[in-house]
Amino acid sequence: MKKLGFILAIAVFSLQSCSAGQANNNSDEKAEKQTAPVKTVSQSGDSEGGSVKLTKDVFLKKVWDYENSPQEWNFKGDQPAIIDFYADWCGPCKIASPILEEISVEYADQITVYKVDTEVERELAGVFGVSSIPAFLYIPENGKPVMMSGIARTKEDTKKMFKDNINKYLLTSN
Repeated sequence: MKKLGFILAIAVFSLQSCSAGQANNNSDEKAEKQTAPVKTVSQSGDSEGGSVKLTKDVFLKKVWDYENSPQEWNFKGDQPAIIDFYADWCGPCKIASPILEEISVEYADQITVYKVDTEVERELAGVFGVSSIPAFLYIPENGKPVMMSGIARTKEDTKKMFKDNINKYLLTSN
């Protein structure tokens, strides 16, 4: 009888362990579904609205060819841009990402929002001296880019911060 009770207790414990793992997997799946969609740009750098994940090759073609002109900033884009330097493990980056996705849709005809995963594109992060994330490079159509890092205390304040910086650095005449 004691043996049967012991086996039953182990079976119940095993089932609970398996179901707890399933609950964590479900919450991970929900978190993935809630994150904003990010487009990966083809080698040509083409995209249709929304934020765009940059690779080094596309960066060199669409933003700045720092290999051929390292001393001179020469923006290759056709409209102002924001580059979000982020990492998947970064909590504040996860807060900023959906806000920037909203902004990329709201300002689709005025700015382009790019994303650079600093864990994958270490060279791009190094070119701009990104040492803390999230970091944001505001690139006006003409003039020098402005680098900022961090987010505000709330989502609403963070969205306001982005909009204020867009109006200050990207949508004003230089």
